[in-house]
Amino acid sequence: MKPCLPDVSPLALVSLFTAVALLAFVPGARAQSYCASDGQPRPTQLMERFINADCADCWSDPATPQAGAGQLALDWVVPGSQGDDAPLSAVATRDALARLGALDQRIPEKTLASSRPVKELEGTTLRVSHGLPVADYLGASIELKPIPAAAKKQRWTAWLALVETLPAGTEGSPVTRNLVRNVFQATWDGHKPILKTEQNRFFEMRSMNIAPGSNPSRLGVIGWVESENGQVLAAAQSHCVTP
Repeated sequence: MKPCLPDVSPLALVSLFTAVALLAFVPGARAQSYCASDGQPRPTQLMERFINADCADCWSDPATPQAGAGQLALDWVVPGSQGDDAPLSAVATRDALARLGALDQRIPEKTLASSRPVKELEGTTLRVSHGLPVADYLGASIELKPIPAAAKKQRWTAWLALVETLPAGTEGSPVTRNLVRNVFQATWDGHKPILKTEQNRFFEMRSMNIAPGSNPSRLGVIGWVESENGQVLAAAQSHCVTP
């Protein structure tokens, strides 16, 4: 005799799963670690390091730029011409191609590193957070509050990267890396007036897929906001606290 199951649509199941995944990062929802950028120093520079997946030695290159004081580093592995046969194909992501496009940069033959200053928006705070893994997903959010006057009649882009922090020495890396595992971006439109029923903030919340092979205990999020001309206006990284 088969158990009687409720007739639930696939869309409803997806909505329920997403709600559970996002509940993980709501303060007080769990008596476990909670991860956010609250209280963390504001980065003054955003460094991005790109590696072509075809380059077997680039990961362990001793000339790799190291993040200095105030610098927030991201590491992207770009899919190479060798496809799945590339030495670093296991950690390559097509999100790296989109990021290079946003920076108006070509795919590097080996590596590419760039660093840009982060402009501080006075009176405004960028906050990122995430919860605990649920199945193969992680609930994450990015918020800019309050909306600054500089955002009016502007379209800003918010980026939120799910990263795996790998200590120096991992697979021979000479530096600590924040390896990008997943990304989403959103457009924050300052042309739209704020309704009386809305909070004075830009806010995005997502359930992000955890890439195969990732170590959940090393996952975090890094977020940043860019203006229409590509200037980095704010950046933040999550930090986990165990009650």
